[in-house]
Amino acid sequence: MSEPRDPQPPGIRLQKVLAKAGVGSRRAAEELIAEGRVSVDGEVVTEFGRRVDPLTAVIHVDGVRIVVRDDLIHLALNKPRGVHTTMADERGRPCVGDYLRGRRDRLFHVGRLDAETEGLLLLTNDGDLAHRLMHPSYRVLKTYLAEVAGRVPRNLGRTLRDGVTLDDGLVTVDSFRVVDSLPGKTLVEVVLHEGRKHIVRRLLAEVGHPVQRLVRTRVGDVHLGDQRAGTLRPLTRPEIGSLYSTVGL
Repeated sequence: MSEPRDPQPPGIRLQKVLAKAGVGSRRAAEELIAEGRVSVDGEVVTEFGRRVDPLTAVIHVDGVRIVVRDDLIHLALNKPRGVHTTMADERGRPCVGDYLRGRRDRLFHVGRLDAETEGLLLLTNDGDLAHRLMHPSYRVLKTYLAEVAGRVPRNLGRTLRDGVTLDDGLVTVDSFRVVDSLPGKTLVEVVLHEGRKHIVRRLLAEVGHPVQRLVRTRVGDVHLGDQRAGTLRPLTRPEIGSLYSTVGL
């Protein structure tokens, strides 16, 4: 009678998990492991036999988080003007949930854009990631293009970086620049990590330049680019990894 085989250790081989996550072929994943570029739960792994649980393992390649769970969803929506940032609207107004009909997964919108603001809105079913991306302590930068009334003075950027006091406290921007000057209006770029309600609109109105149109173009390293209004797209692996790394996950 043959000896019973030892039971298979739990988990899946690390190189197989990496290959499935899109890092490269299994051979390429093995090379990354051999070079000491892969860590699991904070420990550098160099042996090919390492097995991991994709549902719980925190894997990094070259310091960038690799999301290997099949159940996690990360999407970018180019929210059109007039759409409310809610999953359902009791008054029947257009809302973000309209673009997610037919999806079984429960998704969170990461922060809010007011109805009149257009642009990049992230959606995910990872509650921890969504919470950290919204929390100001993680200083996730958001970039906006704002069309404002009139011409802006040269020292406006310094004023905004030094801070402007609103009714709910001091607000400072991380950067500011003039993109283009047009007759009677100016296109400016505002970058900040604040998440207070209507913060860009209130800030620019306070300094005498009410917003006529506002578009969010970037969150962290995720860019809106040429994505058409009203469309969804899955985030790329580098974009996902950057978001997790930015908030320490």
